[in-house]
Amino acid sequence: MSLIRIDNVTKLYQTGEVPVTALKDLSVTINQKSFVSFIGPSGSGKSTLLNLMGALDKPTEGKVVINNVDIAGLDRTQSAIFRGSNIGFVFQNFNMIPVLTVFENVEYPLLMLKHISANERRDKILTLLDKVGMLDQKDKYPNQISGGQKQRVAVARALVTNPKIVLADEPTANLDHKTAYKVISIMHEMQKEFGTTFIFSTHDTKIVDEAEIIYTLEDGVIVNSEVKTNN
Repeated sequence: MSLIRIDNVTKLYQTGEVPVTALKDLSVTINQKSFVSFIGPSGSGKSTLLNLMGALDKPTEGKVVINNVDIAGLDRTQSAIFRGSNIGFVFQNFNMIPVLTVFENVEYPLLMLKHISANERRDKILTLLDKVGMLDQKDKYPNQISGGQKQRVAVARALVTNPKIVLADEPTANLDHKTAYKVISIMHEMQKEFGTTFIFSTHDTKIVDEAEIIYTLEDGVIVNSEVKTNN
């Protein structure tokens, strides 16, 4: 079943007096529970596309429809509410808040959802930290844990609101080979258990090897797509 529909999207940026085309009349559909990678050289439009799907930016032309909502038509407040309810983010540089513990970093997105009680928050956080193997590190601060551990925490934080979609921009770029595979394995487990759709922007062949669907971007256009049958 279709979860994301990108319809004839073009995105222009103004650099001085010169307009730069990041995406050109791009269309793609992504179904629920998918594990998708967008690959391509730097400047191909991967991060721009993730920003559009994450309601962090708006297309110059075209529609971005997620869960039957045209998010390009949302205002800033509506976009923030939509992100909080539907989308989790995992970033290359982890984006952990240094003055908060592991527990508090995962808790942070839940604080925006007023209908969740403190006890329910605690239960959700402890369950996810256990699933990503970080329960015993819950009281430590980001500077007390490794890069791989930070990325596991980032996965837990992205999933704590039960989002339909997790967008991951180069999530394994700062990790060693073994740790990267561990993080990818955790994401696969979360996909199967929660039905989450994972979408990656990446150069990392480890993620590409594990993806079910691979789209190759060049100069803002999808030039190739591959659906794997062995995953």
